[in-house]
Amino acid sequence: MQSAAFRAVGLDWRYDLVDVPVERLSEAVAALREPEAMGANVTIPHKVAVMPLLDGLEGQAEEVGAVNTIRREGRRLVGSNTDVAGLKEAIAAVGVEARGADVLVLGAGGSARAAAVALAGARLCFVAMRPQAAAGLPGRAPAWDDPGWLARARHADLLLNATPLGRRGEMPLRPAALPPRGAVIDLVYVRGGTPLVRRARQLGLRCVDGWAVLLAQGAAAFQSWTGRPAPIDVMRASLPDSWADSFPTPLAGES
Repeated sequence: MQSAAFRAVGLDWRYDLVDVPVERLSEAVAALREPEAMGANVTIPHKVAVMPLLDGLEGQAEEVGAVNTIRREGRRLVGSNTDVAGLKEAIAAVGVEARGADVLVLGAGGSARAAAVALAGARLCFVAMRPQAAAGLPGRAPAWDDPGWLARARHADLLLNATPLGRRGEMPLRPAALPPRGAVIDLVYVRGGTPLVRRARQLGLRCVDGWAVLLAQGAAAFQSWTGRPAPIDVMRASLPDSWADSFPTPLAGES
């Protein structure tokens, strides 16, 4: 997606996937200071751990407490969070007004922290596999093995999956716990949709999956690195055909 965007605006840049073990995070970040690097995206599990390795933060990164985008400014590295922009697009697409909404978020990592900012004013509940990971998040944070949150899921205005569950065909919760009158956002993106997304669509629920959020946050990251408006149509066209129903409304800035 990003490589297609670079070509579209005439930049001889390349976007590479780099798998970074936890013990080599400092080394990977240091490499971004070199002239051939312009920046990076940061994904699970490094969004929080990367912050002290940077020289500055901008936008909502400090409020979120997580970074998913880094840009190089000379030899300085500046972190930001474009997940918030992507999540706001998704929340609007499913027709949820954050203020006063009952929202259940699965997860307590960097993406969940971005959700807390994007959903300011909502009544939030974060379900954490490790309750200590939810420190600093607003609202309640029951443990994953606490059965009480499943009942809350049934009555939620919005269920948001901010865990990796779904990448390998897992369902993060029982289908019977889906909110019959609520909406679903799944941040995981796989070809054909995750089991959560497929089930939500079968039930006729308003639903947005991770492809839509990827496009929105990717467009914001592109602008951070290049200083140019993102060629959204080109970026969208580069994604798998299976994502086509993910975003029923135009992205901000589109006609």
